[in-house]
Amino acid sequence: MFYYVYVLKSEKDHQLYVGKTKDLRKRFKEHNDGRVLATKGRRPFVLVYYEAFSNTTDCSREELYLKSGIGRESLKHRLSNLDIINDNWRGARVVERASLEN
Repeated sequence: MFYYVYVLKSEKDHQLYVGKTKDLRKRFKEHNDGRVLATKGRRPFVLVYYEAFSNTTDCSREELYLKSGIGRESLKHRLSNLDIINDNWRGARVVERASLEN
């Protein structure tokens, strides 16, 4: 079993959301269906980044890091290589978008 830290980008406000889950496809669908209170008003989302971990401790640690100030900067640096951070992010390569929408 894997645990995932994921990053969504809102197509509405272009802001990032960082979360963790055991079932990435299910959680992605929950976000886009409006079943997550924290993101309900910011739909729709695209998945722009994720990491898989073999244990929940490492997954939780990475989620907390990415939500910290230095972690957000690190994440922006990682995503800038994919052209996701700037206003033209719609043309960027989006991680697993098609396969997660099924």
